[in-house]
Amino acid sequence: MRRLFPPASGPTAPDQLADREWDLDELADAYPYPDAQGGSGQAWLRGNMVASLDGAAHHGGRSHPLSSDADMRIFGVLRGLADVVVVGAETVRREGYRPARVRKAFAARRAAHGQSPAPVIAVVTASLDLDFSTPLFTEPVVPTIVLTGAAHHAHRADVARAAGADVIVAGDGEGIEPAKAVRALADRGHHRLLTEGGPRLLGQFAAAGVLDELCLTVAPLATVGAAPRIMDGHAIEEPERFDLASVLEEAGYLFTRYRRI
Repeated sequence: MRRLFPPASGPTAPDQLADREWDLDELADAYPYPDAQGGSGQAWLRGNMVASLDGAAHHGGRSHPLSSDADMRIFGVLRGLADVVVVGAETVRREGYRPARVRKAFAARRAAHGQSPAPVIAVVTASLDLDFSTPLFTEPVVPTIVLTGAAHHAHRADVARAAGADVIVAGDGEGIEPAKAVRALADRGHHRLLTEGGPRLLGQFAAAGVLDELCLTVAPLATVGAAPRIMDGHAIEEPERFDLASVLEEAGYLFTRYRRI
């Protein structure tokens, strides 16, 4: 791993330019949330996605074929810093989501910020068509959240609650309204938000103007095919501008971080 941008300065600069494996603390320091830098402490939504050189968000229906060891380390670090991980129901099913685990490496950081031992998983679903017998609901360190709209099926919501899930209504219709979902999570004390997609959910957040930051891994792979881009949905009227915050590199993979202006 080496830093390409911004240029490192000070006595550690040569070390950051060297191609070596960074430890978890170094990686965590490279991905601070604004409130860790003396910001307002308001909710901040960060996205984390991987894409191939030709823009595919997954291959064969899953993101893992595009990933790498370094990408998975950063994936774990971003989870280790977050209060809650927001993910779409289809991604939960396709990727076989499990509860976030407690990691000793992040225990002190999380305790210092008053966070739970592990991040909460929040599943976005209109239909509540989820398997509530899976470990995501039966074995979480902290109860899994289900985000849905007001038109949800009441029986399915009762099943979710019986399984220990925290059901949050964050929209007036069938699905969620992104801004309401962010506010509802913030109202529960979750200010450091991380979404891992999928593309449709990430597109909803971006179109609503609530995606504050995007951590995008560019994999040195070409897939061709018809896989979606990392954001899928209706085009927004004016493209939204993001500024480049940092770039790390390892084995040809670029780990970029952009912040909305």
